[in-house]
Amino acid sequence: MKNCLAGLATFALAWLAAGLWELGATTAPAQAQQVAVPPLPEIPQLMREVVDHQKQLEKVRENYTYSATVTTQDIDAGGQVKKTETEEQEIFFVNGHPVGRTVKKNGQPLSGHDLEKETERLTKLVGKAEKTPSDQPLEGQEISVSRLLKIMDVRNERRESYRGRPAIVFDFVGRKDAQTHGLAEDASKKLQGTLWVDETDRQIAHLDAAFDDNFHVGGGVVANVQKGSNFHFDQAQVNGEVWLPTGAEGTMQARVLLVKSYRQHVTERDYDYKRFRVEAEQGKGAKVAGAK
Repeated sequence: MKNCLAGLATFALAWLAAGLWELGATTAPAQAQQVAVPPLPEIPQLMREVVDHQKQLEKVRENYTYSATVTTQDIDAGGQVKKTETEEQEIFFVNGHPVGRTVKKNGQPLSGHDLEKETERLTKLVGKAEKTPSDQPLEGQEISVSRLLKIMDVRNERRESYRGRPAIVFDFVGRKDAQTHGLAEDASKKLQGTLWVDETDRQIAHLDAAFDDNFHVGGGVVANVQKGSNFHFDQAQVNGEVWLPTGAEGTMQARVLLVKSYRQHVTERDYDYKRFRVEAEQGKGAKVAGAK
């Protein structure tokens, strides 16, 4: 179910709080002068700017790697943790696509057959990333911002401060009558939540999303994701030049094949951001210089 949760979270990549960010006023000896607050941008235009800014940073992101630790907890009917598994990955970018290489499971480095399988999987994924344009989804189930906005009703646009930076915030809810195609778009109709966009950098800073209704996969025969399943996603500025994920969290409740019920809590912590540079040697291939 961890892969199911990750797949559902990926297509949103980036969408509940309230408040208003105010620019404030300055006071002159004779009278107070109100500082003009710029109007809120139209949400479709804002999201187009987010996409454009992300594209501009793709070349910078290619120079970064970071680590991620994913912790998956199986929860019983009483809310107690039955089982905990961890997976450590090294994340890097290929043609604008994030690619993860698993290096440890439950604290132990991969070896033997597990290492061979991971190497084979990674080789195929890198090859696919190299051939897939950066503006197209790598796994095939993601959804474009333009399509997402057609499926969602957007409301309550506002400004507020998020982690000390001005942000444009809006709530969204899936339109039940929207015409959709594919698993990601079908799931979007069942979502509601809030998205924070950093106003200065036009980057997604935080997302809260939850299923407001049960979501049936294969008419409910394959799986039934239950109402209340949710996920959260964070990004932050790194080295003053690029935005990268800092973590994610989600709780998934589902019944699979009409038989087995799952309840899992998944957290991801992203850390150890490293920047390297590629230097071309005359007449030779490129080499990677030390990370800084």
